[in-house]
Amino acid sequence: MTIPSATRSDRTQFIKRMVEFSQQTQLRIRLIYYPPYHSKYNPIERCWAVLENFWNGAILDSIEAAVAWASNMTWKGLSPLVRLVERTYEKGVIASAQELESLQPFWQRSETLPKWDVTICPILLVAYFYAPPLD
Repeated sequence: MTIPSATRSDRTQFIKRMVEFSQQTQLRIRLIYYPPYHSKYNPIERCWAVLENFWNGAILDSIEAAVAWASNMTWKGLSPLVRLVERTYEKGVIASAQELESLQPFWQRSETLPKWDVTICPILLVAYFYAPPLD
């Protein structure tokens, strides 16, 4: 059986974790991927721009300095919750073809934008009734 790629970038471990999260929380999750080079539509990119302006050329010569600056910025009247993540994430970890096959029933691709729009449903939604994508 040929399994379509999990996402446009084949981030199989990501899709596996999102399905697990959906099942644990019983939330329906819609993933919308922006096409390459379209950062102006991505809200996190706007936040980074605000952060760069807030830093205003400050020398961030330590982790503590970067965390302190990020903790004190505001964006649209809101202050971010900033935490230092010290965990090392392994690179190159992928879900096997068998794992993806078992997860396939929990995600649906949009009919109009299958490469950029994926809906993940928890077990209960898939088991009891058909939940169409949020197109």
